[in-house]
Amino acid sequence: MARANVCLTVDFDAVSSWIHSFDEADSARNLSRGLFGVDVGAPRLLEIFDDHDITTTWFVPGHTVESFPDAVEAVWADGTGHDIQHHGWSHTRPSTYADKPSERADIERGIEAIQGLTGRQPVGYRSPSWDFSSNTLSLLEEFGFEWDSSQMATEFHPYFLRQGWEAPVDAPYERGDKTEIAEVPVSWQRDDFPAFAFSRQRGYANERAIFEMWESQFDWMYRNVENGTYVLTMHPQIMGYSHRISHLESLIATLESYPDVEFTTVDAVASEL
Repeated sequence: MARANVCLTVDFDAVSSWIHSFDEADSARNLSRGLFGVDVGAPRLLEIFDDHDITTTWFVPGHTVESFPDAVEAVWADGTGHDIQHHGWSHTRPSTYADKPSERADIERGIEAIQGLTGRQPVGYRSPSWDFSSNTLSLLEEFGFEWDSSQMATEFHPYFLRQGWEAPVDAPYERGDKTEIAEVPVSWQRDDFPAFAFSRQRGYANERAIFEMWESQFDWMYRNVENGTYVLTMHPQIMGYSHRISHLESLIATLESYPDVEFTTVDAVASEL
């Protein structure tokens, strides 16, 4: 067992996030950002991962699979490449569905898209925008998912999701009961989108400082947490720019320099819980 695990994860949203989850869905400018992720960003990430002989986890909406099959096949590489797991079909925030059947249909369509490409049913799920509805967990159980990577109840340790929790405004919080679905936690502090994605509400970040923060978070985990799991979330349309690729390669090299560190998939971590 390694001293520390590193899970490099990629949310391959392409254009789906701009169509289904954000304002200005018909903006050619925003759609072009997704196309950059497909045509430029994803190949650059794959090249970096190949250079370092790292297997990563890609969460791919069914919309991306069906719209850009060649780009997703380059990730999968007939099963010899990277792990592909579920990220919805349409990249719609679960809490915005009108009802449970609508959310179920989207999850099922996403499963079918991944099965069509990989020949196997995904066992892992990452919610679009890390959002759950009141039905999401029961649907994951219904479809036989084994783990999720969307929640934040711990920082560096996987845990089991709970169902039946209650959060009344006038009574104590009730944790509910453990399920058999493992959670490999994420963090907004280790996600490139809030740090780097320009919008009307968000300007430019000190990018070198962000990468230094990611390195310092790993360093703290390594020194203080036995068998900790460090999850970094990236998007090809964000991380794939030339200057960020250079920073990412430096970060990977730094993490590789620590003794007894394993770069692994989220599925492998979840299976050990």
